Amino acid sequence: MPVTLTWTGHATWLIDTGHGVLLVDPFFDECPTATMQAKDVECDAILITHAHFDHVADAVAIAKRTRATVFCNFEIAQWLGKHGVAKTQPMNLGGRVPVPGGTARMEIAHHSSSFADGTYGGNPAGWLLDVGGKRIYVAGDTCLFSDMERIGRADHAGRGLDVAILPIGDLFTMGPDDSLAAIELLRPKVVLPSHYDTWPPIEQDAAAWAQAVHAGKLAAAHVLAPGESFEVP
Repeated sequence: MPVTLTWTGHATWLIDTGHGVLLVDPFFDECPTATMQAKDVECDAILITHAHFDHVADAVAIAKRTRATVFCNFEIAQWLGKHGVAKTQPMNLGGRVPVPGGTARMEIAHHSSSFADGTYGGNPAGWLLDVGGKRIYVAGDTCLFSDMERIGRADHAGRGLDVAILPIGDLFTMGPDDSLAAIELLRPKVVLPSHYDTWPPIEQDAAAWAQAVHAGKLAAAHVLAPGESFEVP
C-alpha cells in the first residue's frame, strides 16, 4: 500500500503508512495555517520531536481521545503523564521502536527544547521512519549538521532516503540556503519543506526554494499547501 504524507500546516504531519496513521508534532487549534482542528484528528500513534508549544500544543487532547501511544523523549513522556496521558513510550536518541507500518528511530536534532512554562523538555530529535517499505526522514526543528550524511546513508539493503521533510523557515531553524546543503548530505529522492509561513518571522518563498533544489539537481522538491498530501512513489 502507498505511504501518504499530509502537511496540515507549520510542522505537523499525518503519515498514513497503509497500516495506521502517524501524527507528528500535533499543533492545530492555535496554528494560524492549520487546515483542521484537534478534535477532528484521527491517528494510531503520535511522534513528538521536542517540547516547544508549536509541536506539542494538542498532544494531550489528541492522545487522550484517540488513546494513541505517544513516542517521545523521557521528559516529554513524564510531562504527558502528569497531564493524564496513559500511553507513552519514552525513549532517547538512537532508539528504535515499532510503529504502525514499520519502525521509527529517534535521531539527532540541534535545537532547544522546553515547555511553555520554561521547564526543560529533554533532547530535541528528528525521526527516521521505515514504514510501508519507504524510508522517510522528518528532521524536526534543527540547524544544518554533518550527521545528516550518516542519516542519509543507504541501509543494509541498499535503500537510501525516499523522502526528507526539512524546515526552511530560518530564524529558529535552518533556512533555505542551509537546507540545500542538508539535501546534499541526505541525498533523498524527494524533499518536502516544513516549519515556514506560519507567522511573518518565518515566511519564505517556497517556490523559489524548490526551484533552487531542482536547479542544483539535488532532489525532487514538492511544495504542499496546508492540507495537501503527497504519495511517496
